[in-house]
Amino acid sequence: AFAGCDLRCSFCITGRESWNPQAGVTLTSEALSERAALALSQGAQSIMILGGEPTVHLPAALELVSRLPEEAQLVWKTNGHGTEQSRRLLAGLCDVWLVDFKFGNDVCAERLSGARDYVATLAQNLLWAQHDSEVIVRHVLMPGHLECCWRPVAEWLADHLPDARVNLRSGFWAGWQATRHPELCRPFSPGDEAAARRLAQELHLNLTD
Repeated sequence: AFAGCDLRCSFCITGRESWNPQAGVTLTSEALSERAALALSQGAQSIMILGGEPTVHLPAALELVSRLPEEAQLVWKTNGHGTEQSRRLLAGLCDVWLVDFKFGNDVCAERLSGARDYVATLAQNLLWAQHDSEVIVRHVLMPGHLECCWRPVAEWLADHLPDARVNLRSGFWAGWQATRHPELCRPFSPGDEAAARRLAQELHLNLTD
């Protein structure tokens, strides 16, 4: 898990700590690759690189990948807000792209995370990723954002990535500065979760745990 993130989600469960690229313990790519090789030798089925947002440390992450055993299954967990340059450098390196598609429109994205051009960036990266490797898309169900965020995300996935595995995450926790947004201060109700899953079924999304 690399420190640092390029988004500033108001509901981040770790907040400022996860945004600091200098946080945590300094490790070399050699030391990390040795840990990964040991885990694989002890029965681990894959190696996941995550953050924060791992593209914040792309040179170090690429060096780590270059040291991994060739047989290692590599999972790249990302917020999906990477650049075209990062796509070019990561092409062909990952077996699975695990992408968080948080917001269904740019207004919510900028208001809750400070991200601009969010939907177009996610769409571009996901369309690229489906041709590079397997794609798993995660979406956190946020209170008050069923229609404005989950519905457009679900409809986009049904139209453009119908075969991708989709993981709907419930149990939203109002972390960090979520209290600045009144709609996030209530739990996501069982009725809303049932409606979210019903929409996924109606659109024939490939839901996975």
